[in-house]
Amino acid sequence: MTVPTAARAHIDDLAAFVSASPSSYHAAGEAARRLTADGFARLNEADAWDIAPGGRYVVVRDGSVIAFVVPDGATATTPFAIVGAHTDSPGFKLKPKPTTIGPGGWWQLGVEIYGGPLLNSWLDRELELAGRVVTADGAEHLVRTGPLLRLPQLAVHLDRSVNDGLALDKQRHTQPVWGFGDRESADILAVVANLAGTTADAIDGYDLVVADTQTPRVFGADEALFASGRLDNLLSTHAALTAIRDARPADAIAMFAAFDHEEIGSASRSGAAGPFHEEVLVRISTSLGAGPEERARAYAASLHISSDVGHAVHPNYAERHDPANQPMVGGGPILKINANQRYATDAHGAAAWNAACRAADVPSQEFVSNNAIPCGSTIGPISATRLGIRTVDVGVPILSMHSARELTAVVDPWYLSRAMSAILAR
Repeated sequence: MTVPTAARAHIDDLAAFVSASPSSYHAAGEAARRLTADGFARLNEADAWDIAPGGRYVVVRDGSVIAFVVPDGATATTPFAIVGAHTDSPGFKLKPKPTTIGPGGWWQLGVEIYGGPLLNSWLDRELELAGRVVTADGAEHLVRTGPLLRLPQLAVHLDRSVNDGLALDKQRHTQPVWGFGDRESADILAVVANLAGTTADAIDGYDLVVADTQTPRVFGADEALFASGRLDNLLSTHAALTAIRDARPADAIAMFAAFDHEEIGSASRSGAAGPFHEEVLVRISTSLGAGPEERARAYAASLHISSDVGHAVHPNYAERHDPANQPMVGGGPILKINANQRYATDAHGAAAWNAACRAADVPSQEFVSNNAIPCGSTIGPISATRLGIRTVDVGVPILSMHSARELTAVVDPWYLSRAMSAILAR
């Protein structure tokens, strides 16, 4: 297929965003950096907020970020048009007392599995540590090591049955190597501290994850395919970020909200199940003169698009998909539907999404699970339950979900962002 020039420009910018965002903290920081460069005012949660019609604002809490644009005519009952996503990805997180010395003098790291990664996909890759450290003075530092770690696979000569079925022990087989030799030099916190311009004994806390260092790239026939780490869910975060940067809403407060910890259930101070989103909504509406009655009226007229990647039909496992609903890469964003509310989409939400796709001249598809295979979930049902705002679950079809490196079509993230822009133009 011929890839439109605008779609290629979008995917190149997505690649740059992913490369700048090896952790949720980097992703939130990069989103805020881009938005403030575009004229969004940075808000501090500890300060009083003076939200005014016509204003553009962004606020960060840990690895989550919310930005919003208030239309000129906003009042106490102005509804919200929200595009939501998440900033975290499945993988590994650094444990306390992380440096160990393994057999053969190998320096290894103690890591804890985060979410549900495809463990085998992390083998034999050059990996890095990335995230934040907090020093004794309370300062937070974003750090990334660059290529430093590797999870080496056992040679076939030492396991002749490996191609009959690889089974990885989640403790013994997931501890990466990062050096060898002198035990006194093996201190990963000293490496991280040096990047933060401090010393290991000055680090009082850290949130560090493992990330793949391979560069995102376009490939395949007509350069129509795109492979990258963390497409789940930086693809949606970037699409929503792109939409809010250009948003000029007419009758609703346009909002971009990307949350941390979705891969582990969203139950945290910065997750979709936590208070962050509601607190921001309340502070905005209060600044516009709303009380409980006006706020309830605004929420009743609001719409939330929850975007997360979904499953494209896998050519080698087509039987794992619903026989009648088989999303294809390159076929546009998917509308996610589940009878048991693992996705929050209902008839009115579906109609609103389909109208947005038509307005943006974007093709669309539906996704529903095979009845024999349990359905995953998203921030959508969590946000709908917490806020009571009508929520629609959408996304982009990909292959290799939860792999260290995932695959999609170049056009689909661009399609998604265009449809989101139509939602934010309410």
